[in-house]
Amino acid sequence: MRLEKTYRQLEDMEEVHIYDISESELFRHVPQEFEMLYTPFEKTLDELSNDLDIFVPYNDGNDFIIHRLGLGALVRGEITQKDVAGRLLSKTSPGFYKILAEPLKEVYETHQTKKMMFYYHFHEKLARFSNVKIIYDMDRLIIISDHRDNQETKLHVPDDEYDEKANLIEYFSQTGSYYKINDRYSWTQGIYNIINRGRIENDEYYNIVFDLVISEDRPVIEKLLNEIDKGNSTYETIFRIKTDDGVLKYIEVNIYSKFDEKGNLLSRYGLIKDVSTDSSRKMTRPVDFLLKGFKNSKKLALLIDPLNIKQYEFSEGFYHLIEIDPDEYKHSRKLLDNIVEEAIQCKIKQMADGEITELQETLTYNVHGDENNQKIAELYMERFEFGQSSHSIGFLTDITEERNKQQELREANEHQTILIKEVHHRVKNNLQVLNSFLNLEKRAYKNKPNIIIDHMQSRLSSLAILHEKTYNTTDFKNINLKEYIVDQDSQLRGLIGLRDGIEFKSEVDGDINLTIEVITPLLLVIDELTMNAIKHAFPDKTVPNKVIYKKITKLDNETGQLILKDNGVGIEDPSKITKNLGCEIIRNLTKQLDGHIELYQHENGTGYKLTFPLDMEHTIEG
Repeated sequence: MRLEKTYRQLEDMEEVHIYDISESELFRHVPQEFEMLYTPFEKTLDELSNDLDIFVPYNDGNDFIIHRLGLGALVRGEITQKDVAGRLLSKTSPGFYKILAEPLKEVYETHQTKKMMFYYHFHEKLARFSNVKIIYDMDRLIIISDHRDNQETKLHVPDDEYDEKANLIEYFSQTGSYYKINDRYSWTQGIYNIINRGRIENDEYYNIVFDLVISEDRPVIEKLLNEIDKGNSTYETIFRIKTDDGVLKYIEVNIYSKFDEKGNLLSRYGLIKDVSTDSSRKMTRPVDFLLKGFKNSKKLALLIDPLNIKQYEFSEGFYHLIEIDPDEYKHSRKLLDNIVEEAIQCKIKQMADGEITELQETLTYNVHGDENNQKIAELYMERFEFGQSSHSIGFLTDITEERNKQQELREANEHQTILIKEVHHRVKNNLQVLNSFLNLEKRAYKNKPNIIIDHMQSRLSSLAILHEKTYNTTDFKNINLKEYIVDQDSQLRGLIGLRDGIEFKSEVDGDINLTIEVITPLLLVIDELTMNAIKHAFPDKTVPNKVIYKKITKLDNETGQLILKDNGVGIEDPSKITKNLGCEIIRNLTKQLDGHIELYQHENGTGYKLTFPLDMEHTIEG
């Protein structure tokens, strides 16, 4: 076995590195020499998460009688208390006697508690480490040990002290914090950003920031430790560190301690900031990666700690909005004077003073105070407390261009509003027409509700197509007919075709553009002709290859023609069909369309030919 000892002055802690200790040095079976009294609370002590060893000084502290060993030591040695109690440490465990003899005697003589760190190495690799306290109490020496195997561990940060916003600030800025509870440190990511390295083993057992303090500033740390050890609950100072990669940094530390009623330290919280004037400009930090996500974004800016005059980080969109070079920018409340809305100025000041915690406003900004160079921006900021300090985060979005476009659209849309109102008016009229059709059919087909339902579904589908398309267009004088017929066929195929085995085919000239006055009754006419064909042309539902065909063409620049035909049973007496309700409705719609309709004779089935004007007097003002 080989020992190496070092003393950490800043931590007031002795480190002992133990190399290749053998099993024979750990434990030997020897006869009991001393009668030991029963240990109170033995079962309770065995339940402790830490090992607790008790020794009785012997021969003026030159050796020690084992009263008890902790459960961990017994398990590792595969022994019981009866195997070790009442034996001298030097005989039972020569290895641990060599390790512990000096510190045990020191505590025996001084009665002062001693802190140590033991590192166990096997084949030059760290296998185990222990955080140890040696205490003199009731004429006995008590060792409390916390053993850890060498494996990656997650340092615990209390949930009530840490949240996602704080994590964002610390991870992406030169700010960090740590906790010290039960002599263990928990370091947040911000600390590692400051010291320019990642997590390594054993970071929880020493102050990884204080260890980097340059020699000239070590008295500052000694004073800090002396002050907080006296029971002071807060302390702050600035010192310099040199990171492992050779960067000199100025560090501001604020330490807050909690004590119990007897003045014993319970926990310690430290907030650490890199306050170097130029270090942040010379290295790549995690915050840079976040800010690069907003690079080339001139409309959206990320604001990290915007309420902090010293420790703030803004993406380039902020500087583009205010039109100031980042190297020339000075962060201060004077910036608020350029905001036109005084109420928003007041709210931002209230947030900076801690009176409100959230802000979401749309503001007008006079660039360089110039009223003729105004920009509109949406601002969101949130303020939150973390430990003993305040942080904030926000987003600033330049919506100037969008607002200008909105103003242009607002003026252009006055006409659109009239058109939309007219469409709604027409839809209302069409629904009234449908209601009239429904009343007529209720009387004519009172014993055939399925016919009524089919007719109404078809009409409503056509009007729904019309309403949807016209609602999303700005041109009510040039509505392309082919798009509507394609959608109408699709609707009919879903409503009727799949059920009755009817195929709907259409040919429509692609350049037929109609006004809303023409296309509305035309679609309804096509609906009625189609429903008539469905009802009369195919009485035998089992007949295959049933087709309803439409062809719509331009006869000239003023007139269009619809031919709708089926390949059904045909009409024996045309005079009878022209007197049914369907034909009555078709005639009324044709009249509204200012068109002309007639039977169209072809070899199989029935057909209709409808001529109609491509344009009618438009009632909507252009």
